[in-house]
Amino acid sequence: MNVPNALTMMRIVLIPVLVVVFYLPFQHHLLVAAGIFTVAAITDWFDGYLARRLGQMTSFGAFLDPVADKLMVSVALVLLVERHDTMIFTLAACVIIGREIVISALREWMAELGQRTSVAVSYIGKIKTTFQMLAIIGLLAVDPATDEGWLLALSYLMLYSAAVLTLWSMIIYLRAARDVIRGQ
Repeated sequence: MNVPNALTMMRIVLIPVLVVVFYLPFQHHLLVAAGIFTVAAITDWFDGYLARRLGQMTSFGAFLDPVADKLMVSVALVLLVERHDTMIFTLAACVIIGREIVISALREWMAELGQRTSVAVSYIGKIKTTFQMLAIIGLLAVDPATDEGWLLALSYLMLYSAAVLTLWSMIIYLRAARDVIRGQ
């Protein structure tokens, strides 16, 4: 166990904490939930940086890091779908979660074929992740039933933009894997 892997494990431990805080009826619980997600998002970036910088990249970390990310984002989106119960919001959340499942499966399959580098993280994927994380933080922080201010509007815009970028990045991944898929 090294520091980057410990940060990844911490993200996984924060998932049930996020759920409990989201539902607890105390003042500012949504801000605390947004804070928990923010810590998780920062450790997502920081653990990768530390792993590369300190030369502590491990196969366990390479496996667990994307799992922790997808779990945290998926759980947060499921929580938010309940609160922001519109068709377009639910559709955006489904697109984001569905893409994560498809790309995870694609990466796993490509790795089995020795072609994992064919589906490496793209620049569009990084932008999508940034929009998605910022949107989720903003959406966790406000209650749409009582606050319809600029933060909520901006967070919706960022989430819907992330959903579009999600589809775009999925197309990029599938195109990158096209020749291997055709060969199978």
